[in-house]
Amino acid sequence: MGGVRGIVLDSSVLLPSADDEVIGDAGLCSGAEFLLRKLRYSSIPIGISHEQGLSSSKECLLKEVAKTYLCTIFCLLPQDDISSEVSRIWEGKDGRLIHVVSWCREDLSQKKNGSHVLKVIVGSAEREASSNSGYAVTAEMLSISINKLQELPLLVCSMNIKAAGEEAMAVGYVMKPSREEDFAKRGSFPLCPTQNGLIFLPLNYDLPISSQLQLVDAILHKATDEILAVDMTSPSELSDKVTFTRNLQELQRYVECQTDCCIIDPFNNIFPILDRMKIQQILMGLETLNTDGRCRIRAPSFFKVDSFDDPNLEQRLAEAKLRLPSIVKPQVACGVSDAHSMAIVFKVDHYKDLNVPLPAVVQEYVDHSSLIYKFYALGGKVFHAVKKSIPNSDTLMNLAAEKGLKPLHFDRHNILKSLPVSKEQLNVDNHKLDLELVKDAADWLRRALDLTIFGFDVVIQEGSGDHVIVDVNYLPSFKEVPDDTAIPAFWDALKEKIVSRKNQKEETS
Repeated sequence: MGGVRGIVLDSSVLLPSADDEVIGDAGLCSGAEFLLRKLRYSSIPIGISHEQGLSSSKECLLKEVAKTYLCTIFCLLPQDDISSEVSRIWEGKDGRLIHVVSWCREDLSQKKNGSHVLKVIVGSAEREASSNSGYAVTAEMLSISINKLQELPLLVCSMNIKAAGEEAMAVGYVMKPSREEDFAKRGSFPLCPTQNGLIFLPLNYDLPISSQLQLVDAILHKATDEILAVDMTSPSELSDKVTFTRNLQELQRYVECQTDCCIIDPFNNIFPILDRMKIQQILMGLETLNTDGRCRIRAPSFFKVDSFDDPNLEQRLAEAKLRLPSIVKPQVACGVSDAHSMAIVFKVDHYKDLNVPLPAVVQEYVDHSSLIYKFYALGGKVFHAVKKSIPNSDTLMNLAAEKGLKPLHFDRHNILKSLPVSKEQLNVDNHKLDLELVKDAADWLRRALDLTIFGFDVVIQEGSGDHVIVDVNYLPSFKEVPDDTAIPAFWDALKEKIVSRKNQKEETS
């Protein structure tokens, strides 16, 4: 039995009953929008079928849905064979066609299509709550029932795993919708096997997590998307300072029991990324990579401040070998709304007026010719892109002088809008990037942080040529790297991590 060659969603699972009219997307049935979003970039052809005679409002809605979610529309007569109709458009596809219908239209398309068509009946009142065994499909089966439309990705995943054989590995993933879409539209999360045998399943908190985890070999998460609060003033361990959403806490509990499942990456490993002070301390270890006759790679000078009214602030700046201007960042690095509220300070007596959350980290401002190098570590592979950045300190001071050298407040995520950026063309000749040195640093960071996929920003100091790592982040989008390079590397990094984890477990068992 092959995998899933295509999915056709009957209008009965997308639209309300025939007696109701629809207005816009609000007319879609429960779970329909969720499913369409998950299938849009699944690399599986998606279609919408309906019989003739729909009201104009429903027909218009289906056309709009098809356009938005990249579906093919099939208008069928009662006697039409869905398999034949689909084959005219989706040619050269092996495997089974899935035709999804509502339980109230269970008799739809009774014409014998053979074992290459599987009818999925949604909402059957007789079917009990779903379980992993409920998604087991044999070649002889012509139909199967599911309770909710949202269960369809689990069924498809189960079928594709079985068809791909023992080498296939399923990766469940969970992150905020906007981030998921950014990854998915680049082809990162296909429901059919990748070139190295991975199948991606979107985890759904509205369904039992336990049954979903039984299907997957690994979980890819962006836990920082699900932080409710971080209390850096607490004396507790960093893991106890973070409050996650109820959904993520539930996932953590199940993961602890599911010892065979590989977590990418373990929740404890991402905690240092949340704390700029901790990251700064880790980055100090880069000094071990420096040798004579080569550029240095290092962390910026820094110190922590709990109050901007500290009378010893000027002395502390001197002790940390910091000179003005300096950049001030919240100690919380991500996950909360004000984690990216920062400021550049030009005068010591202006610290007291800062609107930066405390505790904070005061960091060296490195003159870097308005160039920043964004590095991405995907497993053992390292990629980078060059981007424009904010000007050197003398230019900033000239701009700030017009307003009495008052601090420049900005949001890191909107830095291009918040601060002046060089308008000159990028000129990488201004710097000599030691790529091998930075790759060595990436390998060092991978071991120090024990992370599979992470990013970091490097600036090259004018004069000294020092390579300074000014930021580290977990599971970045790596959108500056071309898809045909980045996505296979992304898949390879995940596969290597899963295989390594399984080998370690076998060695210790």
